[in-house]
Amino acid sequence: MQHQTRSILFTVDVEEFDTALRYGYDIPMSEQIAVSTRGLFLLAERFEVVDARTTLFTTANYALHEPRLIRRLAHKHEIASHGYHHWTFEPADLASSKAVLENLTGNPVVGFRMANMAKVDAGDVAAAGYVYNSSLHPTFLPGKYNNLRAPRTPFVENGVLQMPASVTPRLRIPLFWLSLKNFPFALYKRLCLQTLRHDGLLNLYVHPWEFTDLSEYSRIAPFVRRYSNERLLDRTENLLRFLGEHGDFQTMQKVACSLLSHQLVTQ
Repeated sequence: MQHQTRSILFTVDVEEFDTALRYGYDIPMSEQIAVSTRGLFLLAERFEVVDARTTLFTTANYALHEPRLIRRLAHKHEIASHGYHHWTFEPADLASSKAVLENLTGNPVVGFRMANMAKVDAGDVAAAGYVYNSSLHPTFLPGKYNNLRAPRTPFVENGVLQMPASVTPRLRIPLFWLSLKNFPFALYKRLCLQTLRHDGLLNLYVHPWEFTDLSEYSRIAPFVRRYSNERLLDRTENLLRFLGEHGDFQTMQKVACSLLSHQLVTQ
């Protein structure tokens, strides 16, 4: 496989910092938004340093609280939907969140990702007008989901291109945000490169709130708080520089449309 065919999809789930609520913190919406905004500013600076284009899966609620920031980021990065709120979902949110983000940015919104990579009906996604859905994590996470029989690579379902998060080819080791934080970094980079070379694309995801100082939220599990703030920013920039030597940073919209136009996915 030639270098130019390898696509790096480094994606961000831009959401309210409701993770703190799950650990017993009673913080107002203003703080949930502020924590994510601090992290998003810092992460966007690192994207500029390495000249990486990304896809930002954004809740409508977050975008309505930070419209100027989302508009600014939309000049370079793709804005896709992450639902209306991060903590609740109903099928109508697919269309309403899409409309909010399109009205705010002036750009078409063609992609969706469900909060917590939860299952969403492909027919509902298609009916709301999306081209692709990146809500599938084809691995096993105890207490969350078992998708070991699901396809690892893009496929079409009910007219929508499914773009699974990346897992390694054989053992389906997840390469998501917790792996970036907790795996030995040399091993993590090696697994990412192995997957990129094998599949021709790499679909990773993180959250903005991870890139802030989480020390005051000490009740959050250590494996969630690990490598926050500058340590995680440095680790991420290092990863992006490394991956950039082996592929090209793309938006998911561009890759999805290319796959569909060249019929490189299975039905």
